Amino acid sequence: MSRLKESNLKRQERRSRAMALGDLARHGVGVFCWCNRCAHQARVPIEPLIAELGAGFAVPELGARMRCSGCGSKDVATRPDWPSLGRVARHGAEEEPGGAPA
Repeated sequence: MSRLKESNLKRQERRSRAMALGDLARHGVGVFCWCNRCAHQARVPIEPLIAELGAGFAVPELGARMRCSGCGSKDVATRPDWPSLGRVARHGAEEEPGGAPA
């Protein structure tokens, strides 16, 4: 295989791999979690996760190890807590009288 093709394949592999906890630590962000059952949301600091699981642990795999503190479900999804992404859903948004979101 040519060196150019090999370097392109390595670059694509780096882009397509999931973010690891160590990557988030370098960017200074935590982990955003949400429950697919009750829509409870939480932000988890990165330091305790790295201490327990290691810097190479993939962020998407965290959900399988978590339990919702709201309903106890193990159906939890995780992503980096990038500040620009904001809330995932409007669940829990304050409502005006009559049921309309504030």
